[in-house]
Amino acid sequence: MKRMMLLLGLILVAGLAATGYVSATSSTGFYEVNGDVVDDWGICRTRADGEYGFYQLTETTFRPVIAFESLGEEAALAYHLGEQIAHRYPDKLERAEAIFRFVRDRVNYTPDIDWFGYDEFAQNADELAATISQNGIGYGDCEDSAVLLAVMYKGAGYRSAIVVGSGHTAALVYLPDYNKATVVFELEGEPGWVWAEATGKNNPLGWVPKQFINAKLAAYEISAEAIAPLKPTTAPAVAVAGTGGGAQAFPFISIIGLLWLMSLFRRRRRR
Repeated sequence: MKRMMLLLGLILVAGLAATGYVSATSSTGFYEVNGDVVDDWGICRTRADGEYGFYQLTETTFRPVIAFESLGEEAALAYHLGEQIAHRYPDKLERAEAIFRFVRDRVNYTPDIDWFGYDEFAQNADELAATISQNGIGYGDCEDSAVLLAVMYKGAGYRSAIVVGSGHTAALVYLPDYNKATVVFELEGEPGWVWAEATGKNNPLGWVPKQFINAKLAAYEISAEAIAPLKPTTAPAVAVAGTGGGAQAFPFISIIGLLWLMSLFRRRRRR
């Protein structure tokens, strides 16, 4: 297949905070606030949108704050799993594939309603990694796999990002020398980003669902950011999709909000 390149807007915004009192799942440190489940950091696990949501989703942008719960001073099991794989695989491309296989093969795609009893429930990277370490397998959906992948890639020495599209989310890893991907992504003018879609057992690293090729997407490169409220940006980012014969610009405003509010995280899998 002809290689293509997509330009994604890299964006920032949103905030977090909440309170509550009732343990909501078998994990510890969760509270219930007005029917939503909130963790110790004040992040709402049952909602992606809004200043308290795990993706802090707005009509113009998003910030995957749940990933920061497993980075920097909060780095724990998931980050260290990435470090361990880095020690076993000195070759950077083989290492990237090994991390992808680790998540793809050990996370069984499971709707949140079946596993947690909520229509939506996001796990942070360490929670899912702990289940895998204890049982050899974990259960989750698209955002769970994406966040685990992004954090493990950081632990293994890569730059990584989380990407969102129509009712779906996945991870990106910066691999400019990887020639197995049929679609290459560009973030803020920088090519070399590879899509990591771990929600299907036959997916290879670099495979992209066709509905997200030349689609309106946004990405956020993760780092060890503070888990604290942030003010929204005043201007929307722009996503541009190029197919080799020119490019068409799409204003990013309202893309995320309209898509997510219609159907939060409608899961996409390769069969």
